[in-house]
Amino acid sequence: MGVREAVSALVLLLTYLGLALGGLPGYRMNRAGVALVGASFLLLLGVLDLKEAWAALDAKTLTFLFGVMVLNAHLGYAGFFGLAAERLLALARTPLALLLFLTLGSGLLSALFLNDTMALLLTPLVLSVARGLGLNPVPYLLALMGAVNTGSLMTPTGNPQNIVVASLSGLSYLGFVQALWLPALLGLLLQVLLLALLYPEVRSLRPLPPLPPLRYRLHRPLLRKGLLVALGLFLALLLGYPMAQGALVAAGLLLFTRRLRSERYFLRVDWELLVMFGGLFIVTEGVRRLDLVEALVPLATTPLGLLLTATLLSLLISNVPAVLLLAPFVQEPKDWLLLAGGSTLAGNLTLLASVANLIVAEGAGREGVRVGFLEHLRFGLPLTLLSLGLLYALL
Repeated sequence: MGVREAVSALVLLLTYLGLALGGLPGYRMNRAGVALVGASFLLLLGVLDLKEAWAALDAKTLTFLFGVMVLNAHLGYAGFFGLAAERLLALARTPLALLLFLTLGSGLLSALFLNDTMALLLTPLVLSVARGLGLNPVPYLLALMGAVNTGSLMTPTGNPQNIVVASLSGLSYLGFVQALWLPALLGLLLQVLLLALLYPEVRSLRPLPPLPPLRYRLHRPLLRKGLLVALGLFLALLLGYPMAQGALVAAGLLLFTRRLRSERYFLRVDWELLVMFGGLFIVTEGVRRLDLVEALVPLATTPLGLLLTATLLSLLISNVPAVLLLAPFVQEPKDWLLLAGGSTLAGNLTLLASVANLIVAEGAGREGVRVGFLEHLRFGLPLTLLSLGLLYALL
């Protein structure tokens, strides 16, 4: 290995370390910054040029992510997520029913509208409900963490790594859902059982007082338009319309409005996530050009090996980089689904394994509620192992 290759390998090592830690110690960079800096250094070292870097970007993935973010922004301004949470939680008459409806409801919403978005929007609502009813919020926050991860497994729109898998594999929206809805649903029910075993108070069947009112603003004209566009998009995807194209058309229809300025939508688009994705596509192309992933080949040659490798890599370097690194070794539809499952369910293992977990924990911490690492681990470890077993058995 020459000097340039050695320095490039060091750059990649530091990049993946920064992605795993959420930044590099001593430097004020988040994951998006780390990915972009790593990509720029590869260009500086001549591993690839600007034209090759642009070619490495997957336009379908970035376009689909952008379109879903615009849809989420519209529904957020309309008050849809607050309304949906209120209607779901109002069905709960006991602490156990509250746990069940929170798990299934947040899991389904995450499958449709991105898990990180649901974690951000639902955390204050869950805290408000738990406190208003005089309940310990911790098991319900753990339920939210698990549900937004596990529920997002169901669809290509559930989380960023699923979007990458769907884009690179060519799997249809309907095919993805048909294969993964049952493992995701069983995983959600499994987490209800685990939390009921770990927290005796949530097993209670005593009647709850009326649900305290949730604070959100409902804009009915925006809500009607948003639901109509969302329904049209999901029907189009189920019928096989190209996912990226459908999401971009939906975004265009929503931005064509007299009610909200375009800036309001763009404020809620997660540009950092899009930048991180762009940097990761370039970094992954650099890894391929330097032939640094050959050591993974023996590990990913069997379905079980691929599932375990995807899980471990997701824990070490985060789920999206893990998917991009393993994608060249995947050929069969079943293997693509295992890659999506391993990278998603790994997020339940520890408090630090998923951005959604951190969003919930940080949101709760600002309100004085602490969810500790070990407290999460005693729930997340058995949930991850059992749900991975279910996924492998069902596929």
